[in-house]
Amino acid sequence: MATPESESFVRTFARGLKVIEVMGTGASRQTLGEVAGSVDLPRTAVRRFLMTLIDLGFVRTDGKQYWLTPRVLRLGMSYLSTLPYWRQAQLALEELCASIGQSCALSVLDGEDIVYIQRHHAKRILPMSPSLGSRLPAHAVSMGRVLLAGLSDEELQAYLAHASFKKLTAATLVDPNVLEAKIKQARAEGYAWIDRELDESICGLSVPVRDKDGATIAAINVSLSAGMFNESAAISAFLSELQSTASQLRAASM
Repeated sequence: MATPESESFVRTFARGLKVIEVMGTGASRQTLGEVAGSVDLPRTAVRRFLMTLIDLGFVRTDGKQYWLTPRVLRLGMSYLSTLPYWRQAQLALEELCASIGQSCALSVLDGEDIVYIQRHHAKRILPMSPSLGSRLPAHAVSMGRVLLAGLSDEELQAYLAHASFKKLTAATLVDPNVLEAKIKQARAEGYAWIDRELDESICGLSVPVRDKDGATIAAINVSLSAGMFNESAAISAFLSELQSTASQLRAASM
């Protein structure tokens, strides 16, 4: 993998992508100074990046503020279109949500976070309701535990050594040794249960989605209101249906 110090790393290209990334956070419209401050680059350099993005149709301006256009969605959709199971997942999660009457989601691992690539809400929406593209810390959510369990031992050790483990609630596990044990437990059992570690009002149950070779490529979960289910009740009510949906997506990825 190329690093900023390697000859194969194109610094200008990386900075242009960073401009797009920071414009997708915070205010929908930003001044040149605000964008430059976020990317920590000179205003003159950022102006050139913005002018190029305007010419390419990714950014618009009124002369004072700049904002992203819908064309940026092509970048995200390019990734989703490479996932052979993604379109099948739309229907599969919709059916799962209707069957169990709870909110369900599909996510993948990206560094220290999970990223939602599908989400279906039950009628009773939980206080925290991530949508497509939302990111959550992997260590504090059940889908994160399942996805981390799919890493090799070497990859898992690297994650535990370098990740930032923020205490989000009184229940959030942040000790790397305890987290390692929980992740390996999820690997052995084929599911992960988390109760109030991300938010005091939420618990969740997740299972892995595997490819034809058995490698974990995504995770499916059911999100529940804390206090309504304990682990054994959630497993009894939802585990088999989660596993059935994961099997459908495995077949779609072949």
